Amino acid sequence: MISRLPNWVKYGAFLLTLLAGIVNSVGLLSFQHQAVSHVSGTATLLGVSLTDSHYGTVHLLMIMVSFLMGAIVSGFFIEGTALKLGRHYGVALLFEVLLLIGAWWLLRNDISGGQYLASMACGLQNAMLTTFSGAIIRTTHMTGIITDLGIMLGARLRGKPFDKTKATLFFSLLTGFVLGGSIGAVCYANFEINTLLLPAAIALLLATFYWVIQARASQ
Repeated sequence: MISRLPNWVKYGAFLLTLLAGIVNSVGLLSFQHQAVSHVSGTATLLGVSLTDSHYGTVHLLMIMVSFLMGAIVSGFFIEGTALKLGRHYGVALLFEVLLLIGAWWLLRNDISGGQYLASMACGLQNAMLTTFSGAIIRTTHMTGIITDLGIMLGARLRGKPFDKTKATLFFSLLTGFVLGGSIGAVCYANFEINTLLLPAAIALLLATFYWVIQARASQ
């Protein structure tokens, strides 16, 4: 069970899901209505595309490969899977900023390759935070979060102890993702593809805050 949730984990994870919710809503509203923060639906569409030429097989494959490449970059920068202060999250976040700005620039100029950079940014982010005190943390899709909440509630019905701190973390992640979707939709209606600059700014802010917290902890 999680005994205590540090503020930098709690607020940082919330803002990352908010960021991902914004990016994914922009993807669904613009990038050929293509989700980029997760690949389950994309993998299904890829399978369909193999039997129906109406779907772009190469495009869908590139979305998945880009997500994978982002996770590879995260694995290169961040040593270890458990969330821990002192690791290179700031560097990974800065790389995510560059990817999102690159995606914005390309899509603003009607270059579809921007979709791949947006997917790569999500893959990088999703691989950044993997576990904390035994809790699996994903910030770009909610399937695992909702599944884990269901398991916890089911175990509670059997009389098992309920980890309120872990549940609070999961509800916070879910809230952030949904709220991000709403913010992304409102912003896209007014600013269209320029909305991608908002998650880029959030990632830059998070990187800055992380470096400040890291510097204070090392004093």
